[in-house]
Amino acid sequence: MDQPKWSPSAEVIAAANLTGAIEERGLADYDAFYEWSHTDRSGFWGYTANRLGIRMAESADAVLGVGTTPEHPIWFPGARLNIAESCFAAPPQKVAVRYQISGHIHDMTYGELRRMANRVANGLASCGVAVGDRVAIAMPMNIEAVVSYLGIVLAGAVVVSIADSFATHEIATRMRISGARIAITQDVINRGGKTLPMFAKLVAAGVEQAIVVETGGNAELRDDDIAWSAFLSTDDEFAAVDRDPGDHANILFSSGTTGDPKAIPWTHVSPIKTASDAHYHHDVHPSDVVAWPTNLGWMMGPWLIFSSLVNRATMAISDEIPTGPGFTRFVEESGVTVLGLVPSLVSAWRAGRAAESCDWSKIRLFSSTGEASNADDMAYLMDLAGNKPIIDYIGGTELAGGYMAGTVLHPCIPATFTTPTLGGAIHLIDDEGNPSSSGELFIEPPALGLSLELLNKDHHEVYYAGCPDIGLVLRRHGDRIELLDNGHYRAQGRTDDAMNLGGIKVGSAEIEHVALGVVGLREAAAIAIDPPGGGPSKLVLYVVVEPGVDESGLMGEIQRRIRSELNPLFKMSDLVVVDSLPRTASAKVMRRSLRTDYLARPE
Repeated sequence: MDQPKWSPSAEVIAAANLTGAIEERGLADYDAFYEWSHTDRSGFWGYTANRLGIRMAESADAVLGVGTTPEHPIWFPGARLNIAESCFAAPPQKVAVRYQISGHIHDMTYGELRRMANRVANGLASCGVAVGDRVAIAMPMNIEAVVSYLGIVLAGAVVVSIADSFATHEIATRMRISGARIAITQDVINRGGKTLPMFAKLVAAGVEQAIVVETGGNAELRDDDIAWSAFLSTDDEFAAVDRDPGDHANILFSSGTTGDPKAIPWTHVSPIKTASDAHYHHDVHPSDVVAWPTNLGWMMGPWLIFSSLVNRATMAISDEIPTGPGFTRFVEESGVTVLGLVPSLVSAWRAGRAAESCDWSKIRLFSSTGEASNADDMAYLMDLAGNKPIIDYIGGTELAGGYMAGTVLHPCIPATFTTPTLGGAIHLIDDEGNPSSSGELFIEPPALGLSLELLNKDHHEVYYAGCPDIGLVLRRHGDRIELLDNGHYRAQGRTDDAMNLGGIKVGSAEIEHVALGVVGLREAAAIAIDPPGGGPSKLVLYVVVEPGVDESGLMGEIQRRIRSELNPLFKMSDLVVVDSLPRTASAKVMRRSLRTDYLARPE
């Protein structure tokens, strides 16, 4: 599909946040606004922070400090702030969070949310948590997770994001890397008619102390553990702890291609990028209800908090399984106007027809990120709400948002992007190191939101070393992008050994390490196959087996290990047994050759 399925009306254009900003700057159109945003980055990010109403206890001396370099920018030097304060600027009586528990929908106002976050901050102080200490959150995206997140940040501590789906050793790895000793969790997870352990996983992971939300699981707490009801302070007044702009607010994790996941700190100004993308590209207004089925363990969890609350909107969260009819009814009943998702979720809705009986007419727009989209699935999604646009959005944890997206000022062609995100610039470089209309994407720093350090890896080596020389400093990201003849962009998958499975980035080495725990496997190579028509990547494993091994049950055993030790959402599409893996002269597995081989195999 190369033609627009949706084009903005005069009413949509007039009401857009972008239109107001363009007019306020006295510029002619979006192209002029984008040009200004990346040629005068200091001017753009200063303007955007003011437009968003970012609260600073002490004003900055400048937007970009003296001594700034592309790789080492100094944002808002001299300022003192706590980014959580900017989440409470809406009127206290306005609904901040609309949340569903066991089929019932509840509202929490901005005033109530602030008081609950204050109770968390005071509770942390009673537990001896000091400024700069790391506190993990390992639980579903529920109201307790949201107030815990904001309370930790208000207290000047640092959130450590851990997905509730992680296996025990993955939890232990993230606790070890971050240096967190305390975690907020819940006893069990009730999902899809099943009761799944949560607190027990943290105990097995060696977490020193847990604050446990009780949901009826009757967990037997250890001596140092604290029940949520006892942890919450009765004092609902708390003065936010002011921090330097570069101080950590959140530690998130993104898969590396080998070894431990990359530990990526977000600072107290990283969420300005998050809120900016929501304001300009997703057109989030105070009147919106924003939903995105996600988790604080992935960047879209914090993204949802800051994108909704900094923009004074209402965020909507549900305990229903996103693929089922309970969630699609929640979207209708809670009045969602901006709905985010991963493309594999749309495929599931389309296959199960879960959303077709719902009235989604209140939805203004969708957003899609995490993996490549299928144009037919996206066209189906648009029709569910009466042909509403999709803002395709691509980026990463280490960007605190996206590098490319759409806007409501541009026509929507499903499964494509219309523009680099505001405040930055991108370059496509071919295999020979030359600028091209199709190739590996590189980001041109500085841009607010780009990570400045990694806790456990060499930041320069990961993102800057060996980048092409085109006369500018470039930053590696790892995606392949094509600029189409119609001026839109299309994602073509990854250039490295990372893959996106169900919107979650994972390294091939992590998959292979787990697979090799199966008796009888000698070698394994995991690859992601991008369907020819577009859509979510499929996980394929090439393996070499020991002589005499029964191959009939291998795929099932490997799948069970991947689900139990990595993530229950990861699904294998195929297993290929070969005599040997193709390798370079330096013994590196040639995964590109394996992809070529697989695509050439008869169906």
